[in-house]
Amino acid sequence: MSEKFKFFAAEFPDTPGVYLMKDEGGRILYVGKAKSLRKRLSSYFRQNARHTPKTVALVARIRRIDVLLTSSEKEALLLESGLIKKHRPRYNVVLKDDKQYVLFKLDKRAEFPRLTIARKTARDGAVYFGPFTSAAAARTVLKLLGSVFPLRKCADSTFKNRVRPCLYHDIRQCWAPCVKEVDRDLYMDMVHRVEMLLSGRSSELVETLQSKMRAASKAMAFEEAAVYRDQIRAVKKTVEGQVAVIHDNRDRDVIGLAETGKGLGLGVLFVRRGRLLDEKRFSWPGLTLDEGPEAVESFISQFYGPGRYIPSLIIAPCELPASPLTDILADRGGAAVRIATPRTATEKRLVSLARDVAGRVVEDEETITVRLQKALRLAAEPARIECVDASHLSGTDMRVGQVVFEEGRRSKEASRLYSFPELEGTGDDYAALASWARRRLESGPPWPDLVLIDGGRGQLAAVEKALSECAEDGCWELAAIAKGESRRAGELGDVIFRPGRKNPMGLKPGSAELLFLQMVRDTAHRFVLGRQRRARKKAVLNSELTALPGIGPKTARTLWDRFASLDEMAGADIADIAALPGIGAKTAARIHKALQGLKASRNN
Repeated sequence: MSEKFKFFAAEFPDTPGVYLMKDEGGRILYVGKAKSLRKRLSSYFRQNARHTPKTVALVARIRRIDVLLTSSEKEALLLESGLIKKHRPRYNVVLKDDKQYVLFKLDKRAEFPRLTIARKTARDGAVYFGPFTSAAAARTVLKLLGSVFPLRKCADSTFKNRVRPCLYHDIRQCWAPCVKEVDRDLYMDMVHRVEMLLSGRSSELVETLQSKMRAASKAMAFEEAAVYRDQIRAVKKTVEGQVAVIHDNRDRDVIGLAETGKGLGLGVLFVRRGRLLDEKRFSWPGLTLDEGPEAVESFISQFYGPGRYIPSLIIAPCELPASPLTDILADRGGAAVRIATPRTATEKRLVSLARDVAGRVVEDEETITVRLQKALRLAAEPARIECVDASHLSGTDMRVGQVVFEEGRRSKEASRLYSFPELEGTGDDYAALASWARRRLESGPPWPDLVLIDGGRGQLAAVEKALSECAEDGCWELAAIAKGESRRAGELGDVIFRPGRKNPMGLKPGSAELLFLQMVRDTAHRFVLGRQRRARKKAVLNSELTALPGIGPKTARTLWDRFASLDEMAGADIADIAALPGIGAKTAARIHKALQGLKASRNN
């Protein structure tokens, strides 16, 4: 074991920056930022410092401290947040569950706007509403609104190329502005109603609709009155789960802290125009209320990242250290943001409600990652699981698909597809998996806590051998999932292999742990096969396209960037094609004629 770290203040600059505390293996234990690196680091090593148990444990494990200098404290805060998300240090407050929130997006710049579900905000002129922690609940609301407010449902590309109304028009859930003459003023009036509902002005909307319903009834326009009646019912059903908690129209998020039996809990209330829209809870084992300000500051900097809806007011349960956090949030959200402690009795009551949310712990409920740690006898909880599956087509087109699950939920943007031209024609799954392991090491962190391999002992051994070539970074936990022999009459079960064990792990058929691993394996299998089929189909279509006169590889790429299919290309007019970069009017006419000929030949 290496010697204990000796701290000398003179070795560190008195400037803003980020510090990385590392253990004897070079792994990052903690990432912090400081206005003065020398003063902040000195506070860890003072003899009379009253540290929390977490800080005492951290200091005991430090063997090296690296620093990254920045030009300002604001830049240091941004760098710290990025490094925490990338490396997920053990002693940092790491926000694990920050990807499942959904928003409603209303693009009012379009001639005929539509309502969609989005995961991120953008400075695109659209209006965003939310957030909702349940995507299923948000889709239910979207479906309900779509059934009574007949806004268009199709994407812009489809809207421009449609030649006849879709099924939604047939069931009276869309006015079909794509192909029919629709009064835009009437359409925008309906858009305004949807916006009123989603922005929290439901009471005002109901009164307006009731007035119009009564007027239609007096005019003997009963069908029109029935439409208003259905809209009133939809509005009431949409907001029935929302509780009025404050009497103003301001958006605010309210944060509360509570100590639990497992550590520190943090609850967030999402209040929109005075109504409690949703709530969420986070927890960090081992922390205490003494670390509350640090936890809240770290939470805010990670949670309200780029693309997240940021309200104008965030109520914190405690005073936060002076930092440029509000400036960063203003840059991300495009508007001024204030972080404040509760002042009024109502705000204090909301913080108390958030504290109650933070303290809700089901002591006997274990997450799937904790259960996997116990079932597979892992050294640590597998917060990040990477599953890989090798696939080829009769020895050709060798690929390895990689899917990622974080905290039991899939992270789609982290999926990767690896191709291996050097293995073309071999059909060697073992060599492909070994090559994947080497390339995965080269790609760098974030490292997986568990690698799940679709295969048996042979595939497991191939990956293990490749990883052993790099002792420092290659010591990941491994497991393989393979089809097993029948455990009951007529029943097949999957088995799990681990390195160093001849026999499979004793996971019971139908157990939550095995079902989860099967789901992860199936996801990787579908991903790699789907990507292979898509690539093969596109290659066939591309060869069909480049065979047409006047269309070469460069023009084909331009067309594919604009249109999703050959049918969309054939449905486009000459002006649409001429608007593409590098294509003039004469070339567009030739391409249009060639596409029409291709469409005719495919229909015959």
